[in-house]
Amino acid sequence: MPIFGEALRNALQKRATLLYPFEKRAVAEDYRGKVEIDYNLCIGCGLCAKDCPSSAIELVLTSDNKKKPKYYISRCTFCAQCAESCPRKAIKMTPFYELATYNRKAEVVDPCGISQ
Repeated sequence: MPIFGEALRNALQKRATLLYPFEKRAVAEDYRGKVEIDYNLCIGCGLCAKDCPSSAIELVLTSDNKKKPKYYISRCTFCAQCAESCPRKAIKMTPFYELATYNRKAEVVDPCGISQ
């Protein structure tokens, strides 16, 4: 019998969880989400690729023979080492955290700024 009283008491209380896809929790100000690269500021020095512990960034040659970083989201550990080592501050950590996808090619950001 005590279980019915407990169920009734909990049914009348405000819920303690969020309805996730519809209600999203606000992230902290210094949250390290998806990496964003500003290719206009990037000078192609390669420090981000050198310092990345998970090899999520590699330098590739673009059509105008400049080196630019290619970013693999699926490899990234979101440590922000690339953003800290960038001398031009071309790399920033965004608060975007919903990165799940069925398409692995969509997880690669090429130097043109377009996902493949």
